[in-house]
Amino acid sequence: MNEKENSRANRILEEYLGPDKKFKEENIENMIVFFGSARAPSEAEANKLRSTNSSDPKLKLVKYNQAAEDLAYRLAKWNEDTYGYNKYSICTGAGPGIMMAANKGAHDAGGKSIGLSIELPFEEGKNSYLTKNLDFSFHYFFMRKFWFAYRAESLVIMPGGFGTMDELFEMLTLIQCQKIKKNFPIVMFGKEFWGRFLNTEVLLEYGVIGERDLDNLFYTDEVSEAFDYITSNLKRKSAS
Repeated sequence: MNEKENSRANRILEEYLGPDKKFKEENIENMIVFFGSARAPSEAEANKLRSTNSSDPKLKLVKYNQAAEDLAYRLAKWNEDTYGYNKYSICTGAGPGIMMAANKGAHDAGGKSIGLSIELPFEEGKNSYLTKNLDFSFHYFFMRKFWFAYRAESLVIMPGGFGTMDELFEMLTLIQCQKIKKNFPIVMFGKEFWGRFLNTEVLLEYGVIGERDLDNLFYTDEVSEAFDYITSNLKRKSAS
């Protein structure tokens, strides 16, 4: 093995051992993972957009940014009130947009706010709502996605682009292939967006998936419905 190959192997190993050590030190047991667009503006950012371009398509994402913050806040409070320790911490890809909104919700609720970031040349905006020692930076996408899958107990999928779809389909594939065997509630937040983008009826029509492959997907536009779906499923799992 040459020096370059040694360096790659060491980096991959560090991207496993480093987070594993920190999660244990911070007593992180499981995660509720939020995926969604880094381009989703906050209300303050949206006001600036409206003043320059009232037809900017990113303005459609404002409501999802706020919903992510509200849902993460409620889930973090629920975790503390129900368990009193980090049984279910909020985790995102540590970027701006919906990721930052979810981290802000967890942070404001006093919960652990985890970020699994990866360096990208075009993503701007520092996420300042991450818990100290739980802000991880990855070189390899596959190691980053390993940690999303390994400790996740539920997903919240907000509207997003290629990155969000990559993460979603990775998780759905792992569940379908029974590499993830646990009860795994997945909230698909934004009925209009997912109804237009993800036509699962076509997949069923052509027989490339089965009905059971869709069992974990819950579509909603309401924070309260998403909260109830996730918490009821996780409470049942804890009780079993």
